[in-house]
Amino acid sequence: MDHTNHIRLSTTELTPEILEGATVYGADDHKVGKVDHVHGGADGQAIIDVGGFLGIGAKPVAVALSDLDFMRDEDGDVHAVTSWTKDQLKDMPEHHH
Repeated sequence: MDHTNHIRLSTTELTPEILEGATVYGADDHKVGKVDHVHGGADGQAIIDVGGFLGIGAKPVAVALSDLDFMRDEDGDVHAVTSWTKDQLKDMPEHHH
């Protein structure tokens, strides 16, 4: 996916209502997961569901929102880009609610 024309979200847009459900793309620009929920506002964490199929068997991992680059595409859909690969995210400790 070419992200050059996508608009980065401002700090005030880093809210659960906007970020939850966003697709996360990894270092290789492949889909690595989805944002399940957000803790703590703009300086908090995103819980990303990694792996699985149709939401079954996915592993939730916590990452700092500052480690994700959230942006809006031409259609207005929000997504995130990270420097991690799917395997690196899968190797992180599982987040327990």
